[in-house]
Amino acid sequence: MDKLLLQQQVLERLADDLLQVEQAARTAHETATHEENIAENKYDTLGLEAAYLATGQARRAEAIRQAIAHWRQFRPRPYDASQGIQLGALVCLVDADDKQQHLFLGPDGGSMQLVSGAQLVQVISGASPLGSAMLGKCEGDEVSLEVAQIRQQFEVLRVD
Repeated sequence: MDKLLLQQQVLERLADDLLQVEQAARTAHETATHEENIAENKYDTLGLEAAYLATGQARRAEAIRQAIAHWRQFRPRPYDASQGIQLGALVCLVDADDKQQHLFLGPDGGSMQLVSGAQLVQVISGASPLGSAMLGKCEGDEVSLEVAQIRQQFEVLRVD
């Protein structure tokens, strides 16, 4: 799998997300400031609700802009077994049921699935519970984390 190609896919997806969020923020702002949505009484809150939505969308847009900046500056390096898994690693984990999952450990804006060839690759950040549990691990190591009081265990099958 080509890490630079995956990085480009992440940037394209984030750019698409940013366009959608900016459009939603504009729409919410227009709704909030439209003359027909001026409150006529204390129960008429459409304009106020739209203003809250516009503020939330603007914050989300800023978070996406920051993620784009982090991904643009990011330079994935080849895997170095002496350091173990670091940001930029492509990791194949296997669980107790022999189910494999392919992960690309990135700087920010994770939780998206990409396709590389015929392979699904989940992008996660180093700050995520699984991402932080993998940092420093090597091929053959066990990764363990607890989610909702359920312990999950994986073996690091491959790292690129």
